[in-house]
Amino acid sequence: MNRIKSSDLTAIVKLINLRMGSPLTPWTQENGKLTGNIGNYHLSGAYGGVSLHRTVNAGGGVSDVFRCGHVTKRDLYNRMRAFLEGIDTTQAKGYGKIKSRTGGE
Repeated sequence: MNRIKSSDLTAIVKLINLRMGSPLTPWTQENGKLTGNIGNYHLSGAYGGVSLHRTVNAGGGVSDVFRCGHVTKRDLYNRMRAFLEGIDTTQAKGYGKIKSRTGGE
């Protein structure tokens, strides 16, 4: 089995953001003030594991996309690949962008 690296996870997160039409970065800085980019998917690392988070408000609040906490890189890789496949399948069927539960696209 190949080792899953941080760069592998980062590449999938970028694809998720592109396919969902989400901002590519979690923060925007204007006049010295940081504002959360609502809808951005990004990685979080803690407790020796990783998690996929999504920014839900301008203050930088996040939700844990898979509601599983921080898991191994391989576990997160497999979850994100399945998530990306679901996005692609939904969009291929003509449903367009997927609406999130947080109110954004």
